[in-house]
Amino acid sequence: MTLAAKLAPHLPLLRRYARALTGTQRDGDTYVRAALEAIVSAPQDFPSDVDERLALYRVFHAIWASSNIDVDSEEPAASDFERAAHERLAAITPLSRQALLLTAMEGFSHEDVGYLIDLDPDSVSGLVKEAMDEISRQTRTRVLIIEDEPIIGMDLDSIVRDLGHDVTGIAVTRDEAVALAIDAEPGLVLADIQLADDSSGIDAVKDILGRFSVPVIFITAFPERLLTGERPEPTFLITKPFQRSTVSAAIAQALFFNSTAAMR
Repeated sequence: MTLAAKLAPHLPLLRRYARALTGTQRDGDTYVRAALEAIVSAPQDFPSDVDERLALYRVFHAIWASSNIDVDSEEPAASDFERAAHERLAAITPLSRQALLLTAMEGFSHEDVGYLIDLDPDSVSGLVKEAMDEISRQTRTRVLIIEDEPIIGMDLDSIVRDLGHDVTGIAVTRDEAVALAIDAEPGLVLADIQLADDSSGIDAVKDILGRFSVPVIFITAFPERLLTGERPEPTFLITKPFQRSTVSAAIAQALFFNSTAAMR
């Protein structure tokens, strides 16, 4: 099997991680593209002493650490979310963000993360705590949950409330989601993509975003429907079944990158 074939299954997850780390699809994809170009230009330097996914992330982090990547000038101007993200990046160190996302969202062990960012596991644990403490200082917001499975909806409700946020409602259809959003504008949306009446959570989110700007986290058993390589793609995507820590980390990151969410 060629190296390209071995890396292909890991690219959607790396792109998800890169978008969450940078706060935008544009910037995340730019770093991923640069990492792939580095691998193609020097395949002999690709780490061979670890599994392919870990090695791929290692190359990505080497590119990220260089911080010398120019964003495509043909891309549209930065959105309010993107400008807010860059303004808030100074509030938390890059290493802390990486440690949090790599453990909570990407599922790497503290030992693996240490390999990726050249630190010992204890230091990684400290960075994760630092990141969560900083993000927990975000102002409380209102969250709309779009989920047709009652048990999962209740679980998400519990996670959101345990983080100190309010839940405006749990919608099980597209129409109900839009109605709840209009009734009480949320500061964050958690959305499944397949709903009770065969309607689409994707369409519900599009309807909501057509009325006002709000960060969205998709939580779905069908990530391939969203990770298509076409634009736009979600910045935050969680695959079912999920861990509570993964959802908590994604919520923290989504609010971190969105200064307009507070107390909606």
